[in-house]
Amino acid sequence: MLLDDHEMVRQGIEWGLSQAADIKVIGSFGTGRHLLEALARQTADVVVMDFILAPSEIDGLNLLQALNRRFSQCRPLIVCSHYTPATVALSLKAGCWGILGKTQNLAELTTAVRTVAQGRLYLQPCMVPELQGMQSVLEVANKRANADFCASGRLNNGLTPKEQEVLRCFLDGMSVSSIAAKFSRSASTISTQKQSAYRKLGISSDSELFKFSHQFGEPG
Repeated sequence: MLLDDHEMVRQGIEWGLSQAADIKVIGSFGTGRHLLEALARQTADVVVMDFILAPSEIDGLNLLQALNRRFSQCRPLIVCSHYTPATVALSLKAGCWGILGKTQNLAELTTAVRTVAQGRLYLQPCMVPELQGMQSVLEVANKRANADFCASGRLNNGLTPKEQEVLRCFLDGMSVSSIAAKFSRSASTISTQKQSAYRKLGISSDSELFKFSHQFGEPG
């Protein structure tokens, strides 16, 4: 089944997938409500869905959670215009089985659909290095699918031990100066390590760090 609030996009995706003899589109919808109603009547192996729908629509994360909760046999595959490492990680945590940028061609989408239908997670190769440091994402993925990633590279813990120390201390409520004193480093060094960790985690503010830690547990 397909979900996108732009009809022309849906028509293009449906046409592209129809070229594959082993893929059948059984429903195409512009709202999350219509998709959920259809799935209650007829199951689908894969749902190809946009992550950002109309403002009045349910947001992508909540829809993924609803699909995971109500239709666990269905595997969501996100096709999106924009993504960050944080949104990719949160989507995987919420039950997504694959993520593909809309800059990719329809042949790549067909590959992604087949991969997800086979019970394997799909990520574009460029997304994997950006997820370094999000070890819990790999753990969730392995538990869900006992899966191999259809991507070159592996999700490894990209934070250095010192970066992990800094973030853990910061999450414990310590200031940059107190962390510097604790590890006998300069405040500028601690600040640099903190910002480096932020880049690897795909976040840019302290509030995002706390939201990230709430979703995944402490980084690293």
